[in-house]
Amino acid sequence: MTVTKEIVVERLKTVNGPDFSGNIVDLGLVSDIFIADGKVFFSITVPAARAQEMEPLRAAAERVVKAIPGVNGAVVALTAEKKGGGMEAPVPQKPAPRPTPAPAARPAPHAPASQTQGKRGVPGIASIIAVASGKGGVGKSTTAVNIALGLAANGLKVGVLDADIYGPSMPKLLGIHGRPETVDGKILKPMQNYGLKVMSMGFLVDEETPMIWRGPMVMSALTQMLREVEWGPLDVLVVDMPPGTGDAQLTMAQQVPLAGAVIVSTPQDLALIDARKGLNMFKKVDVPLLGIVENMSYFIAPDTGKRYDIFGHGGAKREAERLGVTFLGEVPLEMGIRESSDAGTPVTVAKPDSVQAQTYRDIAAKVWERLREEKGAAEAATPTIVFE
Repeated sequence: MTVTKEIVVERLKTVNGPDFSGNIVDLGLVSDIFIADGKVFFSITVPAARAQEMEPLRAAAERVVKAIPGVNGAVVALTAEKKGGGMEAPVPQKPAPRPTPAPAARPAPHAPASQTQGKRGVPGIASIIAVASGKGGVGKSTTAVNIALGLAANGLKVGVLDADIYGPSMPKLLGIHGRPETVDGKILKPMQNYGLKVMSMGFLVDEETPMIWRGPMVMSALTQMLREVEWGPLDVLVVDMPPGTGDAQLTMAQQVPLAGAVIVSTPQDLALIDARKGLNMFKKVDVPLLGIVENMSYFIAPDTGKRYDIFGHGGAKREAERLGVTFLGEVPLEMGIRESSDAGTPVTVAKPDSVQAQTYRDIAAKVWERLREEKGAAEAATPTIVFE
């Protein structure tokens, strides 16, 4: 059975609106509906002040859509953003109940603030690290996948989450094709290659399908790919973050218990300006900075062996020293890295004995060392309760 927008709309008309006043379609709360490969995406507009209260409504809409024959899954988000084209219908408000005095809460003993306070972990994953950049085009995804492979080469169980919804790269970089299977029709099984477990929006929609989504839709998709995937057991999940410092990146950093972040930059001043934005974003949300990688650091001419600093050199290292952040290493601008990435066989796999592969393994080793240092510091900062 082919799933159409009309079928989805008819089913959504069975979902009552807030306070049981009409249905969510006639009230104008449903956004444009996007369907790709049997998966349905849409959002529901609700008052910002009642967003948490409206979660059962969102779940009901998701449930009725998933029940449609031919639907493989649904991504449904709540948004307080007003839409054009009939999306501005007011949502009835129910009268606020008269507040009743509550007994004063007794402060809980031994409850120190934590950088992961309020962030729910992912079962089976020991640590989650983000690989990020202040802008696109600096080789962040290539760096992320080779760091992941370097960690795996050092004996760790590693997964990769491709969080770049608008431009997923992992299917291409890792040479993975096809659709993920499900466990009991709900939880996705990650795709696998080269010893890595991988999940990407690129596995769920066609490569040429444009992802024209607003922020809430992106975050809902990221949440499902993180929490509705059978990841474990993993020592490390490497998250290839979207480029920049927008809502998706900030929300990911705030809601996911990231153990640390790696920033990728090229040497020139313009790229470093954007890299600083990424560094500052993670600092503001108390995510430890594991270090900076300088990508496209220099170029060695294959015919003469002469070195050229095409984008300058050493800018990321100087920035790391200035900020007191670990410099993880420099990766050359090398044709072999580009060719192997385009072929779906990253250089760490295609040429494991090469200088470039060793560079990535060294960076991965430093990332793991910094991760252990941060974990040790966090554990040392946790007070010990002694019973006498």
